[in-house]
Amino acid sequence: MPELLPVTFHFDPACPWAWMTSRWMSEVAEHRDLDLTWALMSLRYLNEDRDIDQGYRDFIATRQDLSGAIAAAVLRDGPQVAAPLYTAIGTRVHPQGRRDYDAIIADAFAEAAVAPVSQAEIDADATQTLLREGTAAVIAKVGEDVGTPTIDIDGAAMFGPVVTPAPKGQAALDLWDGLVLVTRTPGFYELKRSRTDDPIFD
Repeated sequence: MPELLPVTFHFDPACPWAWMTSRWMSEVAEHRDLDLTWALMSLRYLNEDRDIDQGYRDFIATRQDLSGAIAAAVLRDGPQVAAPLYTAIGTRVHPQGRRDYDAIIADAFAEAAVAPVSQAEIDADATQTLLREGTAAVIAKVGEDVGTPTIDIDGAAMFGPVVTPAPKGQAALDLWDGLVLVTRTPGFYELKRSRTDDPIFD
């Protein structure tokens, strides 16, 4: 058996860019020997003390229950439910463009065959603590000025990649292999350019 490469994908289901990257990550996981963990964080908690646009603050606040619902299920059922719930919720929010968040959560839990969670479980201190701790873990790995998606590859974490549309097939694997090489370069910090396209959900 080949040794599995430990990878942690930090996500908030509210973020369309994390969704794009997660679809690429899911494809890569089918073809590379990875020990992949899906770990929640919260854009709301990441930005709660920042001076940000009110429209963006409202945007992440209205979607907070998406991450809260997954966190509540993880606390009750274990980390294995994170990936199927993220896929079911993210498909409805991003490619389908739905905004009926309570119904999205209910439908997604049914699709993933996970018992529903109540609003009280979503709002519970333990659930919100999990989201805060997940956010703190991202900050500890990559700093204050980034967020989701963040990928930790065998202890070397990077914000991104931010890409649209999500690469598929050999292109997906080429990007992954390049990212692994980059994370193994001591002292490497950043590659970046301005985004000119919105997320392409296809």
